[in-house]
Amino acid sequence: MQITTVKIEDKQRLAMVWQIRKIVFVEEQGVDESLEYEFEEESHHYLALIDSVPAGTARWRRTDKGIKLERFAVLKAYRNKGVGASLLSNILTESIPLESKIYLHAQETAVAFYANYGFTKQGNAFIEADINHFLMVFDTSIGFAR
Repeated sequence: MQITTVKIEDKQRLAMVWQIRKIVFVEEQGVDESLEYEFEEESHHYLALIDSVPAGTARWRRTDKGIKLERFAVLKAYRNKGVGASLLSNILTESIPLESKIYLHAQETAVAFYANYGFTKQGNAFIEADINHFLMVFDTSIGFAR
């Protein structure tokens, strides 16, 4: 099994990203589809493939608070196989040199995953798209071990 993560530059692969997000967020988690497609043009999208088959996606974008990592979604059949770690590694490799605060809104079930990679939970839980989330900030001083 080989995981490859690529930055998306073309509309054909962007359609794969949206399909994964629709399956994970809209169909599995019940997120309102109208909330799912925002900030698409200013985001940097990634697609993870297992043996050339689309398995997961994520993105990052600049906000007034720093660099926000978003929309981490892995198809159920490919979870716990390193897809999320591959996506996170590629995004951090690109964003750490930009010398900005790196943060995300982690679903409560994903807090431990992000903590393993240098993110620290800050503040109390909040609701986003009817799901409990926590603000998590990356400690850029520790870097990221691939």
